Amino acid sequence: MSAKSDQYELLRKQIASLTEGETDRTANLANTAAAIHEAFGFWWTGFYLVQERQLVLGPFQGPVACTRIPFGKGVCGTAWERRETVIVPDVEEFPGHIACSSASRSEIVVPLFRDGEVLGVLDIDSRELATFDEEDAAGLEAIAALLTDRI
Repeated sequence: MSAKSDQYELLRKQIASLTEGETDRTANLANTAAAIHEAFGFWWTGFYLVQERQLVLGPFQGPVACTRIPFGKGVCGTAWERRETVIVPDVEEFPGHIACSSASRSEIVVPLFRDGEVLGVLDIDSRELATFDEEDAAGLEAIAALLTDRI
């Protein structure tokens, strides 16, 4: 395992401990966003939750964000539509990217599933190009899988 994979595994354990026994969705998402944000120092870390066929802003860390994202639009809506993690090395190269902040340069979005349905997405932005890779995807997908029973 690489140092980054080890960091994600430690983070997953921390989030498991933070959310264990807590039934409030907002509390668990807020602590998860904060833990990820602090561990890696990303530009923006947060959640969008499915409500009435759109993604609505949930708990996050970072500057203000877009409040609603339609199904299939932007990176978040695309990850929801495709039902898979989307890694974007350069957001300016992503067709239909929704620019909530001009400082964002790369992005990763991981869907949260329960019973085969997308509940929402974990969205992380970086100020650097090509920040995210398959190690990030695997680590964040493990965290997302943990959360589905706790939100």
